[in-house]
Amino acid sequence: MQRTGEQDDEGAPTESATEADDEAAPPPFPPGFSAASSSTPPERRQSVLSSLADQQAARLSRLTLTGLFSALYLATLGIFHLLGRLELRVLQTAAVLILCAYIVFYALFASGLNLRSRARNLRMPMAVSAIGIMLFVVYLEPAAQMVFTPFFLLTLAFVMHRMSSRTMFRLALSVMLFHALVIAAHYRQHADLDLLKLEAMQFLALALTLPGFVMLADRVQRLHGALYRANRKIRDIEADAQRDTLLGCYNRRYIVAALEQQKRLAEQSGEPLCLAVLDLDHFKLINDDAGHLVGDEVLRKFAQIALRNIQPTDIFGRYGGEEFLLVLPGTTLEVALPVVEGIRRQIERFDWNVSLRRQVTVSIGLAQHVRGESVLDLFSRTDAAMYNAKQGGRNRVMVDQPA
Repeated sequence: MQRTGEQDDEGAPTESATEADDEAAPPPFPPGFSAASSSTPPERRQSVLSSLADQQAARLSRLTLTGLFSALYLATLGIFHLLGRLELRVLQTAAVLILCAYIVFYALFASGLNLRSRARNLRMPMAVSAIGIMLFVVYLEPAAQMVFTPFFLLTLAFVMHRMSSRTMFRLALSVMLFHALVIAAHYRQHADLDLLKLEAMQFLALALTLPGFVMLADRVQRLHGALYRANRKIRDIEADAQRDTLLGCYNRRYIVAALEQQKRLAEQSGEPLCLAVLDLDHFKLINDDAGHLVGDEVLRKFAQIALRNIQPTDIFGRYGGEEFLLVLPGTTLEVALPVVEGIRRQIERFDWNVSLRRQVTVSIGLAQHVRGESVLDLFSRTDAAMYNAKQGGRNRVMVDQPA
């Protein structure tokens, strides 16, 4: 989709560009680069809200999965009812309790109230609710004990990779205690020794199985943690390979690959694509006068200013030395020009707070992709426009108008 944002007086877009599909542009801020220092507050708020919405949607999907397990549990109870082993009122009670629990958790997720909890996924409350309902059904009908054991283990499996082995052990111990109380209540109500023996054997089998299950859960959790840490390391390595370690923006390899990708997308979709080449004026003299450490600081500040003035779909990176590329997908020259002009103006006005003998300025070349031209042709036109800006007195933006 095309970019829709206008520029304000500081050069920052007032609206964010729309999200892209799986083949869309890489994110403008490399992993590890602070979003707080790289985007305008409205953009950051939109990004955070979008992330929260995605997380809530995933939680609702998991809740739907638990609803399917609940339906399977009720179907099993229904079979017991058809076989004459479970009264209809018990089945109805279980259905009402499960429906009420589902509605409560759905309301918590839909309203966002779960975000006030430390454990936002509410796995533990959901597991406790499910186990509590199943124990109550066992209390109402002793025959439901045969259904309780497998679905209790299934509930533990649902939370075991999010729960420490100690917490898992405490939960299992609490369940066994309440289970024992249910068995005692059955014997007190029915005074049936055969029923007591049957329930005691089932209880013993579950008690002997649980320690092994808890140990297995601990092992699964350790493997899950190791996999998570390995994935984090891989992402960090990928991020380091994509960005300039000094400046935090994308490096030459990544920005060139992104330009190739966006050119292909523009050819396929017919949407506009603009490229800007930004080159700091007299940067060699800045290094000679103030030293390379000051020069590095100038480069860092320049990258931060540029990143603050682009939209989330734009891609900014260092091409080499003091030369940078800015890829603007879905953007026409009329919209791209205020973006780069805003960057130029802010660089010119910025208080560098360093010992510089000369003002820091930037010359910018801007061109729009012409359908059918190569990336090299687009870059050559943009680079030529930048050199025209240099020859025209520097500290200006020159636009290459397509023929």
